[in-house]
Amino acid sequence: MSSLLQCPSKLLFPFHHPYSNSTPGLLHLRRQTLPIFCAKRTGKQRYPSEKKKLKLKQKEALSSVTDKFQGIWRLSKLAVSVKNDPGKDFLHIHIGLLQEIAKVLEFPVASLLPEEAFSVVRKSFDARKILKEAKFVYTVDMDVSKLLSLEPRTWDFISRLDPKVGLIEHMPRERISRDLTSIIRDFKDSNGALSREQGRNIDSGESHKCSTVRKPRIAIVGSGPSGLFASLVLAEFGADVTLIERGQAVERRGRDIGALVVRKILESESNFCFGEGGAGTWSDGKLVTRIGRNTDCVLTVMNTLVHFGAPKSILVDGKPHLGTDRLVPLLRNFRQHLQSLGVDIRFGMRVDDLLIQNGHVVGVEVSDSTNKLKSDCKKLGFDAVILAVGHSARDIYQMLLSHNVDLIPKDFAVGLRVEHPQELINNIQYSALANEVCSGRGKVPVADYKVVQYVSDKDKNSPLKSESTNRSCYSFCMCPGGQVVLTSTSPSEICINGMSFSRRASRFANAALVVTVSTKDFDALNFHGPLAGVEFQREFEQRAAIMGGGNFVVPVQTVSDFMDNKVSVTSMPSSSYRLGVKAASLHELFPIYMTDALHYSIAMFDKELPGFISKEALLHGVETRTSSPIQIPRDSDTYESMSLRGLYPVGEGAGYAGGIVSAAVDGMYSGFSVAQKLGLFHGDIESVLGKAQSAGMVKY
Repeated sequence: MSSLLQCPSKLLFPFHHPYSNSTPGLLHLRRQTLPIFCAKRTGKQRYPSEKKKLKLKQKEALSSVTDKFQGIWRLSKLAVSVKNDPGKDFLHIHIGLLQEIAKVLEFPVASLLPEEAFSVVRKSFDARKILKEAKFVYTVDMDVSKLLSLEPRTWDFISRLDPKVGLIEHMPRERISRDLTSIIRDFKDSNGALSREQGRNIDSGESHKCSTVRKPRIAIVGSGPSGLFASLVLAEFGADVTLIERGQAVERRGRDIGALVVRKILESESNFCFGEGGAGTWSDGKLVTRIGRNTDCVLTVMNTLVHFGAPKSILVDGKPHLGTDRLVPLLRNFRQHLQSLGVDIRFGMRVDDLLIQNGHVVGVEVSDSTNKLKSDCKKLGFDAVILAVGHSARDIYQMLLSHNVDLIPKDFAVGLRVEHPQELINNIQYSALANEVCSGRGKVPVADYKVVQYVSDKDKNSPLKSESTNRSCYSFCMCPGGQVVLTSTSPSEICINGMSFSRRASRFANAALVVTVSTKDFDALNFHGPLAGVEFQREFEQRAAIMGGGNFVVPVQTVSDFMDNKVSVTSMPSSSYRLGVKAASLHELFPIYMTDALHYSIAMFDKELPGFISKEALLHGVETRTSSPIQIPRDSDTYESMSLRGLYPVGEGAGYAGGIVSAAVDGMYSGFSVAQKLGLFHGDIESVLGKAQSAGMVKY
């Protein structure tokens, strides 16, 4: 803690317009409620080295502009008050936004600026308490040539425009992002590659005689985001792709999930975790990511989702999400496109083993996933196997260990899922603006939150004095207007998650409150070896099942009772979880260090969000599968397993992603890498997709 800088409780908040060069005004005082440790400071609080870097960036930005009257000017942090904005669903230029643009240009009459010269790149909502009023914050691109042709009087104002780091940026040309299919086809056309139709006409008999002509056969195990995007890349490059999914297509998967929710019938291979689209299909469909919102690879993924049916708003929305109702038809379109490329998609097929010769994967052994006896095993030969399973495919981890594939246990987080009335969260976050939400159909977004508490043994108020350990407790996968759902894959275990539909119209808001755990914690419970984290998860999932009394009933406790360490059986608030809840003492669920960390952090969260501790708020146990408990070491350039040639571990289950977007990016790059290895792609991957970004162990 001593090596880090603790944020001061008094922060500077200038009154002046963000584009003004005037001196900041008076200081505002803001009570610091969380001991947050900052990597850097802003404004007058900057380190000297940061000031120097900022000046250098500013100097470079000024020198990089060769012609102010060509290309695009990007204007960021344009703040429009709620009263002057049409609302969250309006993603175009309007008079309120033109007024902010006019301030930047110092143009006297905003209404004279032609809307056609501007386009919205990003729109987000900022309702932080430090602001005088809530605002919509925009990033806008200004096409100079179009602006001058429509309003020549702006020439003088553009001539005086200079770049400002983080606020005003000049780009010599418009940045055009495209979907993955278009990118690959343009690359093939420019490099004279064989067309897909020519590749399909190769005689299968001749292909065995001439290895240079035969299509490489590739198995992709898992149809989550990483598996789907890897399949798309390889199919577009002409590979013979077989996509193997233990679960069912979304249509049948929806019926299986309905049977679970209504009749408590759990299909072990077709549920909230397994099936087309992966675990993210029946979720909130969040598309936020920490691997670079504006990077080429992320923009490619987003445009590809739009190509298959996602609304164009995800390209602009500051916190894009889809919701299950939009994910289902999108996945159907994705599947049909893959099939049109010749991809053989096999639902209800489980990979039981790898076929290995001389240290190289040569195929897989599969069986009907609905057949628990595995009596119909088949052996299928392939040139490469991309392993794109999710973090709940525990049998796959065990199978890999049997072949001495290296697996490294990694840190993750475990905790409870808290549920509040959405109206309460709206009031906490928006105050007087709460009535503008209107169940997801109003002017402002349904309120969410994100809280984090760093618990250190050096903190005098820390509950970790006996641990000599630092932990983080944070909210995870917050689902405004959502519901709590069962993500167990076994009747003897309880594991939950959150989901919501596109409108987020439910009267409940839920989020996981989780505590970081490590191999030290696994060892304390006598769980050792590569799969210690899996056993750690299973231990608490089984405890939760016992506390709930079986039959998928979830143990719950109000937040206020949890803080007082008591159980109120008669005054339980309603829950969105549809399979039944049972009052229980959740203090008995986890080891004391986890319970104390949760207790301490919830008290801090209530200071940040007054009203968070409430009798109306309900804690549900248990949430354990926040990310993969293992990582499969692989070559950073080729994506190939370090211990087994021909095997390519990708996505969340392999420990390299943490959400829909990062998993899709990982699958996309792995697809290019395999195509390159097998002679289907002759080029530099970074020149096509940009530099690879890895989520590592970060969830979003």
